[in-house]
Amino acid sequence: MTRIYDDPAEFADDQLAGFLDLYSDRVRGVHGGVVSHRAEEPQVAVVIGGGSGHYPAFCGTVGPGLAHGAVVGNIFTSPSAAQAYSVCKAADQGRGVILSFGNYAGDVINFGIAAERLRAEGIDTRIVIVTDDVASAEEEEKRRGIAGDFTVFKVMGAAAAAGHDLDEVERLGRAANAATRSLGVAFSGCTMPGEDDPLFTVPDGHLGLGLGIHGEPGIRDVEMLRAKDLAELLVSELVKNAPADAGRRVGTILNGLGTTKYEELFLLWGHVAKGLRDAGLEIVDPEVGELVTSLDMGGCSLTLMWLDDELDPLWRADAYTPAYRKSGSPLAALREPTADELAEADAVVTAPEAGEAAIRLAGTVRDAFAAIEATLREHEHELGRIDAVAGDGDHGRGMLKGVTAATARLSDAGEDVGGGWLLQQAGQAWAERAGGTSGVLWGAALEAFGRHLDDRATGYPADVVVGGVREFATTIQQLGGAQPGDKTLLDALLPFVDDLEQRVSGGEELAAAWAGAAEVATAKGAETADMRPRIGRARPLAEKSVGTPDAGATSMGLVVTAVGNVLKERNQ
Repeated sequence: MTRIYDDPAEFADDQLAGFLDLYSDRVRGVHGGVVSHRAEEPQVAVVIGGGSGHYPAFCGTVGPGLAHGAVVGNIFTSPSAAQAYSVCKAADQGRGVILSFGNYAGDVINFGIAAERLRAEGIDTRIVIVTDDVASAEEEEKRRGIAGDFTVFKVMGAAAAAGHDLDEVERLGRAANAATRSLGVAFSGCTMPGEDDPLFTVPDGHLGLGLGIHGEPGIRDVEMLRAKDLAELLVSELVKNAPADAGRRVGTILNGLGTTKYEELFLLWGHVAKGLRDAGLEIVDPEVGELVTSLDMGGCSLTLMWLDDELDPLWRADAYTPAYRKSGSPLAALREPTADELAEADAVVTAPEAGEAAIRLAGTVRDAFAAIEATLREHEHELGRIDAVAGDGDHGRGMLKGVTAATARLSDAGEDVGGGWLLQQAGQAWAERAGGTSGVLWGAALEAFGRHLDDRATGYPADVVVGGVREFATTIQQLGGAQPGDKTLLDALLPFVDDLEQRVSGGEELAAAWAGAAEVATAKGAETADMRPRIGRARPLAEKSVGTPDAGATSMGLVVTAVGNVLKERNQ
């Protein structure tokens, strides 16, 4: 259990502040994460990232010979696109940027949006996604990234330090990912700060095979194995999944997940090493310890990167970061940042001129977000419990962080602003603070809704509002890539929009129509308990998910119901 914290909701930010103070001689904080002090010669910037809770990944591996920056999200939650953009801008040295991260939907979307924004500004930005977990999918491109993140980051960091250009660093990163395979097991679940219970439990006398690093349980429970048998399982599964035309040399990581003691890893390593050698493999510079953790999870993972003449020297190359050192690259090679590098431009956002109707609408928007915040705060723990059945348990906290940031942004806005602009500001704040898949989807959808509502309009008939709701839903569907029946928030949202549209077109007033449609959304959300997830983190755990409704569909029902109550009150 994580016991040291002040406010659990601020755990990620608070721990990062301590980290930055401790390692100020080699890294500095920027909006959204950390960047390394620079060497004299410009390099391709390798920027990595993901949620907190995985230390040393990600900020602990920023430094000479490894990453140039790390984007730091909330616990087990994707950083926002704005955070990724900010870190990349600070890390860029004029030779281009490579973004690398594990294959999780929120990271893919947020880092992708950041990359597009950077490219639009003339910064050549590439993406290398890590897909090393053999347990998560048959198809390599669908696999998630776990401790194999480190091998890919290490290769690209070494290539950048060697002076290679952007094309070459990207090519070598993709080669490292193609050559890397991982498999993990869990002995116990991890516990979020402030919570009493772990995100999942492993039955007594068993281990969870194929865990994820965001607190996801294993894909199946198997009887606990003795060290020799566990090593045989890990080695045999990875060797069986070796890349085509694999050589005999392997860079190796035996990784602890959080509470597995080093002595246990050393014991297990003895069996792993023997198994690898018996399989005819040559072990190159093995790493045994904690490199990619999951808070206080009990468990371990084995990663192999099959080496060739290109990857071998990059795996062996020097590195010097807060959490990982090889041959101790000296601090003397670093210099303090210049004033230009330290400067961060603060964009000044000015609200467009708004008419009387738009200003009245802004009052409704503020009331609606206050109601959403209250209901999400009330149901935070229940949403987390639902999400933990087949996910990482962060949905309630992520939604609450998003709406809290949105309401704070609305309170900072002036009184003479329009509701459409306020919705856009709320969306930006939501995505910035919530992160993760739901964060970026809610943020983008709210912005789309706001853009649909012209602040110069003289009124907002019900059909115009319905059009904005439709834009909200379309944005989520297009950006997230889900379809009805995939067991996502769409299974509550799309029936809500369809029913609302039908009621309004039939002549119902907006408040009554919204209330009726909210009942439909709530019922449809509950019906997702019978579904099997077909996308996202929950897909490998489809059977465990049956019987529990989707957290996103459940929260959608809560949100539209809260808004409906506000519309009813303001219509009286």
